[in-house]
Amino acid sequence: MKESLDVGSEIVAGCKDVFSTMLMVELEAEEVVIQKKVAIKSNITSMIGLGGGLKGLLAVHCPALVATEITGTFLGMDVEEIDDDVKDAIGEIANMIAGNLKISFAKTDTKIELAIPTSIVGDSFYVSGIADSTRIVVPFRMGEGKFWVELMYIMNT
Repeated sequence: MKESLDVGSEIVAGCKDVFSTMLMVELEAEEVVIQKKVAIKSNITSMIGLGGGLKGLLAVHCPALVATEITGTFLGMDVEEIDDDVKDAIGEIANMIAGNLKISFAKTDTKIELAIPTSIVGDSFYVSGIADSTRIVVPFRMGEGKFWVELMYIMNT
């Protein structure tokens, strides 16, 4: 029998691990939101497609100021606008968070395959996933800014 997994807690733990290890930044997680509409103010979203025993999408949504702060910390330089470095950095953060989630699901004998990160930049866009999927959103606070990690998924049987 497969072990049960608290996916929201795994997202929180994975994000905190990525940020403390790679950026030396401590995150504050807010309440995990499941299956509710959440207002997300984002100028960049980096997404990773998920396949295998779980299909869906993991997304990291950031306002411009948070995305440039993350990138500047990650690369050790000042970043003032969303450019290719920011798209790559936020994509890599999404990839590492998805990788941690992959490890967590492996403990339940669920194998996940990860796609290459895709980033969307703009002032007004909507990300939708698979119909009837489970949706989990975790808001995080970093310094003065806030960003969101979202997972939309369906378990394959």
